[in-house]
Amino acid sequence: MTSDSGRAAPFREAGVAAVTPDGGRAARSREAGDVGERDDEGGDVGGPTGGTFGVGKGAGGGSGVEERSGRLPVVVVEAYAELARRVLAGPARLGRTRLVAVDGPSGAGKSRFAARLADALAALPGGRPPVVHTDDLLDGWDDQVTFWPRLDEWVLAPLREGKPGAYRRYSWVRQRFLSRPVPVPVTPVLVLEGVSAARAVVRPELTLAVFVTAPASLRLARAVARDGPEILPELRRWHVGERAHFAADDTASGADLLVDGAPALPHDTDRYYVRIR
Repeated sequence: MTSDSGRAAPFREAGVAAVTPDGGRAARSREAGDVGERDDEGGDVGGPTGGTFGVGKGAGGGSGVEERSGRLPVVVVEAYAELARRVLAGPARLGRTRLVAVDGPSGAGKSRFAARLADALAALPGGRPPVVHTDDLLDGWDDQVTFWPRLDEWVLAPLREGKPGAYRRYSWVRQRFLSRPVPVPVTPVLVLEGVSAARAVVRPELTLAVFVTAPASLRLARAVARDGPEILPELRRWHVGERAHFAADDTASGADLLVDGAPALPHDTDRYYVRIR
């Protein structure tokens, strides 16, 4: 759990139910790959964690969470609606905006968690928040964690000053940034999703840090099923960088919520998520 007790405390409340999961959650998971987007020029934007175009990255790098403990964790089912209310009740630390970072290894279910939280926030004052995917800001495979200055200049720095931001989305199909800017208005909440979204440098400005994890074998299977075996060379290289970043950054330990991205526990996945810690 994060040492920032002022940020984490509102997100430690009890959930709907607590159970100890069995060992078969990966085999029984109903999770599939992430859904891609369309760009402003009529083609698939895709992305290393969310593409549907046959070139992308998925999973299998290992989150560093499961490996550090030999015990099965106690998990808690919680409602996205309740989490959304707690986010809005939390302090704005990025100018007037409450920044929520959804981090975790590729293929773990970050995009789904971010979308469902945004859906829950849509029903509250302030409406649906913008969701910025870090994949859209990477300049190709080699920009795995070095994209951050671009994100800060285009999005975070303006919001820090109470001004709207904008960024240019990278097309993984065309392998270049698209010309049309994507606006990021000043809103009560902004959701930032992707590998390294909750990195240490931004934690003081986060209202909530989420780390989503899933078994490495399942995350790898999701990627190959979605994009084909031709992704494996880049995928393996991505996993090496991903593992190194999470180990150096200690991201999971700094998160307010650790979420199971492939739970075996039956629940309504549109309304509830499974918290490991």
